[in-house]
Amino acid sequence: MGDVVTVPDTYGLGPIEVTGISGGEVEMVAPLTGSGYSVAGCSGGGGVSSAGGGGVGLSCGEGVVATINDAMSLEVVDILDTTAVLHIEPAA
Repeated sequence: MGDVVTVPDTYGLGPIEVTGISGGEVEMVAPLTGSGYSVAGCSGGGGVSSAGGGGVGLSCGEGVVATINDAMSLEVVDILDTTAVLHIEPAA
């Protein structure tokens, strides 16, 4: 599989794993560490398997900035063939 990005616990997600890059979008999965989940800006939702348990899937296009759990900002900065550059920071 792809690279794994560890994010702070305060974001409500465990390590984010890139599962695929195609069609100008990056596909990712992550286990939930909090009791709720919300995403704005990317498509995503529950019901995927991540790290052997339940989690959420995300599909984000290049240049889109998503807000996850009102705590984390995730932007797909660039996609080059099978490589993507992600920018992750606390939500504003």
